[in-house]
Amino acid sequence: MNFLTKDKLVIVGAAGMIGSNMAQTAIMMRLTPNICLYDPYGPALEGVAEELLQCGFEGVNITYTTDVKEALTGAKYIVNSGGAARKAGMTREDLLKGNAAIAEQFGKDVRAYCPDVKHITVIFNPADITGLITLLYSGLKPTQVTTLAALDSTRLRNELAKQFKMPADEIVNCRTYGGHGEQMAVFASTTTVNGKPLTEIIGTAELPDKEWDELKTRVIQGGKRIIELRGRSSFQSPSYLSIEMIAAAMGGAPFRWPAGVYVNNDRFSHIMMAMETCITKDGVTCKPIKGTPEEEKELEQSYKHLCTLRDEVIEMGVMPPISEWSKLNPYLDAHTC
Repeated sequence: MNFLTKDKLVIVGAAGMIGSNMAQTAIMMRLTPNICLYDPYGPALEGVAEELLQCGFEGVNITYTTDVKEALTGAKYIVNSGGAARKAGMTREDLLKGNAAIAEQFGKDVRAYCPDVKHITVIFNPADITGLITLLYSGLKPTQVTTLAALDSTRLRNELAKQFKMPADEIVNCRTYGGHGEQMAVFASTTTVNGKPLTEIIGTAELPDKEWDELKTRVIQGGKRIIELRGRSSFQSPSYLSIEMIAAAMGGAPFRWPAGVYVNNDRFSHIMMAMETCITKDGVTCKPIKGTPEEEKELEQSYKHLCTLRDEVIEMGVMPPISEWSKLNPYLDAHTC
């Protein structure tokens, strides 16, 4: 049976709604026959494994364990949703302290048990920071670690589709950059609506400036809205998009959306943030972003917000000062983008 690879894929946090959906999506997309489910909560993990086994999938070897060493040993690809979930009234940033510690231990476990891993995608919030912590402690190259940022761009496309009452496929190249949080930069200059630049529509009767501002707010608060509607944080959309990302890293179809990637250049320093990227079997690379002056200002503000979160984690003692990062991971001094 055809799979993208036969390498071991580990789903971390597999007992949760995101993790269990990721596992099923990976199987249905035929990524690999070798899937390991890991979660420290045994009963729910066994329940997820039983459900997947009872689906009757063909040609797939599904294993599960509560032992992180067993899970990660031999892993070539990992998707990690193993942090605390966002609850009503919380921002992604509210999860910072607890999930930062989880990311630190995960990075150390990767270094200890699967230093030959090819690619890791981190999606638990705040993903920009947890991904950065994972990268630091794992010792991996920046090309080997990505974070989920596409969800904001897909939410932008969805809001525009509702606004113009047209199929989402007619709205092309929706993009948000910077942080996956309350300070993201929502770009209009990249987008076309039925072939027409979105920037030519904003400020007209089709999309007055006030409605555009309200639409951007809905995009930024898209996760909050899901919690209000469903009583829990979103899981179907992040599950699907994260598996699309790891599929691209396995050599599958190109990833269609921005991804969180490590950036260190003359403009942005030692940070993980959403950029225009290309994910392949050789890793992730990013491209410089150019927007309108207003968009560039929003991107700078988003970057500064991420730096504040990063510095808070340093003050907590979870990460050392940036000047000492090269002792843990010499690859982080490299110039990117």
